[in-house]
Amino acid sequence: MTNLSTTVQLASDLINIDSVTPDDKGCQELMIKRLENIGFKIERLRFGEVDNFWAKHGDAEPLFVFAGHTDVVPSGPKEQWKTPPFETTITDGILYGRGAADMKGSLAAMVTACERFIQNNSDHKGAIGFLITSDEEGPAIDGTIKVIEYLKKNNEHIDMCLVGEPSCTSQLGDTIKNGRRGSLGAKLTVHGIQGHVAYPHLAKNPIHQIAPALTELTAIEWDQGNEFFPPTSFQISNINAGTGATNVIPGDIEVLFNFRFSTELTQEKIASRVEALLESHGLDYNIDWVLSGHPFLTAKGELVDAAQKSITEITGLKTELSTAGGTSDGRFIAPTGSQVIELGPLNATIHKVNECVGTKELDDLSLIYETILEKLL
Repeated sequence: MTNLSTTVQLASDLINIDSVTPDDKGCQELMIKRLENIGFKIERLRFGEVDNFWAKHGDAEPLFVFAGHTDVVPSGPKEQWKTPPFETTITDGILYGRGAADMKGSLAAMVTACERFIQNNSDHKGAIGFLITSDEEGPAIDGTIKVIEYLKKNNEHIDMCLVGEPSCTSQLGDTIKNGRRGSLGAKLTVHGIQGHVAYPHLAKNPIHQIAPALTELTAIEWDQGNEFFPPTSFQISNINAGTGATNVIPGDIEVLFNFRFSTELTQEKIASRVEALLESHGLDYNIDWVLSGHPFLTAKGELVDAAQKSITEITGLKTELSTAGGTSDGRFIAPTGSQVIELGPLNATIHKVNECVGTKELDDLSLIYETILEKLL
């Protein structure tokens, strides 16, 4: 491929590395080399089997940070791809490859935006940081959350953070994620007594016991949301019971479910209400709760304002603010008091076969990032 912009070329170089989570395989070193060339100080931070790095240009306030991840999800069946998933292909202005949209394209746009900005603003105010991990698509236990802990110990506070997750729906810049719902999961086990189906009086069927409780849970209106968040949702994802035999009443039933909740609720309120309902049904149960992230919101402020104005200048669009979608590493950064937004390319093909992004989209994204830096620093 020839005559590629610096952004598209760097995105291609990153995509050509099969950095399936949590293996970075050299993606971060490509970024580090570019950032070192423009004066960033680098700290490589390896936790467990995960590579991370923290980069910083300048020492003043405010500190604006680009955050993202070099790891990608597996390609899936390679025979279903039009082109090899880890060999960048560009056809009719569309760049194909695993990670093109989520989120190696954004990483490339961040780096090239900084290259131009620092070349033109060597004495910029404040500081620019990069917080990059290879543990976002996986368990997310040795990535951003560990880097944040490291920064806290070193008295480093992020004032504003732009996470490069793919945020847009139909056109680049049509959506900024200025928050995310919380995610609270649970594994519920209800205990009964195993027995023969012909002698139900000698057994206790946990499936029959739990059915009314689940029906009640699914009918609850947990809240009505608010200006920024949709109503809290409850979804059952798995139910498992029985031995496989048709003539055996199971002894236990296991149910997995998840809440995506707004700032109208807390994990404590949700758990308390669920457990009170289960007890009201007289169930013999145990429940394990797993909080993946609290809800967070950056409703107003200079970061949102700068992003909206930059998008309009580059694309002509008036962007919308949204808190929809799953979790992101923003959930680890926002609790520090940082303003956090997510802004990246279209999310239509992320995690899919034939993941792709427009080459002009990446170039424009880099310009948006650069314009945000100009407005803030």
